[in-house]
Amino acid sequence: MSTTTKLTHDATAPVLNKAGAFTRPASSFRNVIEVGGQYAPEKGRYHLYVTYGCPWAGRTLIAWKLKGLEEIIDVTVLSSKSHTEGWAFKDIDDFPLVEHDPLFGAKRLSEIYFKAEPNYTGRYTVPLLWDKKTNTIVNNESSEIIRIFNTGFNSIIAADKAALDFYPANLREEIDALNEWVYDTVNNGVYKSGFAATQAAYEDAVTKLFASLDRLEKILEGKDYLVGNTLTEADVRLFTTIIRFDASYFTVFKCNIRTIRDGYPAIHSWVRKLYWNNPAFKDATQFDHIKTGYYSMPTLNPSGIVGVGMVPNILPL
Repeated sequence: MSTTTKLTHDATAPVLNKAGAFTRPASSFRNVIEVGGQYAPEKGRYHLYVTYGCPWAGRTLIAWKLKGLEEIIDVTVLSSKSHTEGWAFKDIDDFPLVEHDPLFGAKRLSEIYFKAEPNYTGRYTVPLLWDKKTNTIVNNESSEIIRIFNTGFNSIIAADKAALDFYPANLREEIDALNEWVYDTVNNGVYKSGFAATQAAYEDAVTKLFASLDRLEKILEGKDYLVGNTLTEADVRLFTTIIRFDASYFTVFKCNIRTIRDGYPAIHSWVRKLYWNNPAFKDATQFDHIKTGYYSMPTLNPSGIVGVGMVPNILPL
């Protein structure tokens, strides 16, 4: 299925406001999976498209494994390299671990978006959760997909996995409050720093980023988790940014006031414990994809040369 005549934008070009600051467009598909709903929990019905380079997709991979959904929802990995036409399957980019599209034989993720909505004009983003029964996209917003995975399939998974709740009612207010400023200044803050088109926009974003890292450092002193002394979605959401920080954001995005490993001992301990002690976090982290993805962004690194650092990618405990 060819979509070359339908592409509506350069997928590698960031969206900027008049002040030269990066602005992230809202996700377009925002449905849920629930018992009795339009999209019901069923084994084999849904398909998740991801890249290993993307932190937003990384969240969903972690939640997918934490909840034991490997036999319930299939996953396909696209290349993390930047392409003006959008994320590519193995047919176009034979990078290690990249796969063919098993559903439609698509060559680019944009084709999947046009399959769901022929007049689609939004971004071709991952993660993308597809419904094979109705042939459409259920959701492409990572923060909502991880909550779908948290509860949406509890009725059909093993009891021990169903009992795991990473957004518990008694901690939701605290989780939501933390997520709000972490998303704005850290998760998205690294992108605001990296994609800024003016010195003022860059300095504003990078200053707020490191102020929030300082705040997170104090929160994590003497602790293994951000909220309630237990693993929650707040840890999942922050992890995928922090694990990429020294390898990519410090260099490519000019988030270079301090590294995590040398400047933030509590955050550094927290991220290493998650990575080394919990397979869901380690398995979702592929440093070659992460570095290749960011270093292939043409607006930030026209040569495409991939930096060799950090060495090692992550330090042992």
